[in-house]
Amino acid sequence: MNRDRFTVVSRETGCHIYEGDGTRPILEENVRVRYRPQRVEFPGEIGDWRHTVEAEELRKAARGLPHRWNNDRFAVERVVVTRTHLEEEAVVTLSLQDADYYDFLTTSLNLGRRQDNGRTLREQYLESQDPAHAPAWMNCSFGVNVAVETGKDGKMLFSRRSSHVAGPNSSRWNSSANEGLARKHDLPEDARPISLHAVARRALREELAVHATDALDLELLGFGLDLDNHQWAAFFRAVLPDLDEKTLRLRWTRGVTDKWEHDRFEFVPADPASVLGFIADEPEERWSPCAPALFYLALVRGAVRREGGDAAARFTVERAEQEVIEARNL
Repeated sequence: MNRDRFTVVSRETGCHIYEGDGTRPILEENVRVRYRPQRVEFPGEIGDWRHTVEAEELRKAARGLPHRWNNDRFAVERVVVTRTHLEEEAVVTLSLQDADYYDFLTTSLNLGRRQDNGRTLREQYLESQDPAHAPAWMNCSFGVNVAVETGKDGKMLFSRRSSHVAGPNSSRWNSSANEGLARKHDLPEDARPISLHAVARRALREELAVHATDALDLELLGFGLDLDNHQWAAFFRAVLPDLDEKTLRLRWTRGVTDKWEHDRFEFVPADPASVLGFIADEPEERWSPCAPALFYLALVRGAVRREGGDAAARFTVERAEQEVIEARNL
């Protein structure tokens, strides 16, 4: 099954929007994360690839070379979306099991590698069948992505991933802040369920120095699937009512937990024409697959809220997009 790809400013991206259109949020109580503490199991040949990945990273570490360190993550067994009976609100059940970063590298770096059967992982598991239903060992990454707007000066924040960050999105424009689900940080010790909203707040704290004492308007807008790199993602919009560009940049000079993850930030007026114009003006290859979709949904949500919840306000974003396309002959 071929999943449709999100298109904006005449560009088809590598992102499939699995749930959400930006007109209304997915309520925190309607997100159910189920965790099964059982490790993913690779088919024999793929397991050998995984051993090779681990051995190479350990070899580089032993020689004092740059290397990728391993950490406990989650694999996505399935994502199920239903609706409430009366209000038809989205209810999302995310089922997870154990994996680690080397598991993720094993598949993500080898989607085009041929197996003994002559087929690549992409051909066998993502193109000949529905990629949203790929086996859990193909889904060893789930990212929480946040689009940030500053309330005091009304700007959208774009962050460029550092070249030092491993993976296909290094040196690309990405969400304002993002974190992969990690067992060490995100699995509560008191047996409470994992909270995606808590992960989003962690991303804001570790990457942008937005702390618990800062006012925060946080909404989950949807879920996406990166079809190019096969990674699941949650899309959040965060408005910081009391902060502006100047304040955030000053904070970053004083230290940020994960400061190394980004090498450039751009603050763009948060109106649809300016945000979509920025997306259009940056070359297509400089964007991570799902970032444009995230920012588009954030624009839609902002427009709808300004109109008191009227879903038809989404069309103001479409009109702005058309103006950007015509102005640039796209």
